[in-house]
Amino acid sequence: MAAKPKKSSDNTIARNKKAGHDYFLEEKIEAGLELEGWEVKSCRAGKVQLTDTYVFIQNGEAFLLGTQFTPLNTTSAHTSVDPGRTRKLLLHRKEINRLKAAIEAKGYTLLCTSLFWKGHLVKAQIALGKGKAQHDKRDAKKEQDWKRQKQRILSSTSKQG
Repeated sequence: MAAKPKKSSDNTIARNKKAGHDYFLEEKIEAGLELEGWEVKSCRAGKVQLTDTYVFIQNGEAFLLGTQFTPLNTTSAHTSVDPGRTRKLLLHRKEINRLKAAIEAKGYTLLCTSLFWKGHLVKAQIALGKGKAQHDKRDAKKEQDWKRQKQRILSSTSKQG
């Protein structure tokens, strides 16, 4: 009898790596996502793109804008498929009010940093971000390069010794 394949421990569907490069991410919040059936199938297939995704709040509700769910060719013909539609985020009223106050008062932006599975549900990790200036991006790159170089030096000296 063949062994069952192991399930991966990583529940991440998609990540927005550009958000960490362009923004200082401060507070991260987990939010539910209102999806249609074909969008969940696209998530299972990993056909989601978060590059220019952000969150806006309107009439006391939070919405995800700019997320691309690529439809599979097995999607039903009787459903209308809009890959770039605006999707509703499921948050508590207190969280929405707190985020709205932070956006209006402090000049923050709400970004979606990742989509992941929590049980059978698709969740979005959203974060309050403050834009980085060009020199901040250069400093972060220098720091990252230095950490990488330091790691190489340490690993090469431990192999020799």
